[in-house]
Amino acid sequence: QLQLVESGAGVVQPGGSLRLSCAGSRATIANYVIQWFRQTPGKEREGISCINQDGRATYYGDSGKGRFTISRDDNKNTVYLQLNNLKPDDSAVYYCAANRAIPLCPSFGRADLFGSWGQGTQVTVSS
Repeated sequence: QLQLVESGAGVVQPGGSLRLSCAGSRATIANYVIQWFRQTPGKEREGISCINQDGRATYYGDSGKGRFTISRDDNKNTVYLQLNNLKPDDSAVYYCAANRAIPLCPSFGRADLFGSWGQGTQVTVSS
């Protein structure tokens, strides 16, 4: 069973950037669809970005299009989420999650399809 650990938490000013990491252990992350989610108190978990099992296709929710980039380094067994031009509304706990049963990213909003989750990493955007 793949275990995931997120890192890269930080406090940045609006317009700033952060790179989040999702490190896998006990299994090969390239065998999984990996999706990034974020959540703020009182709100549902929101799908942000996803990378297919073969690593060739990536997807972004409306909130991250043009600003966020998902990538994978198989040598490091890690998936990254580059966050650029951050806004205060991007403040949230960011989670990565994995699904091995499907090769392609599902529709955003299907957090129920992901069985392996990291513990989350906090992003705060504030002036």
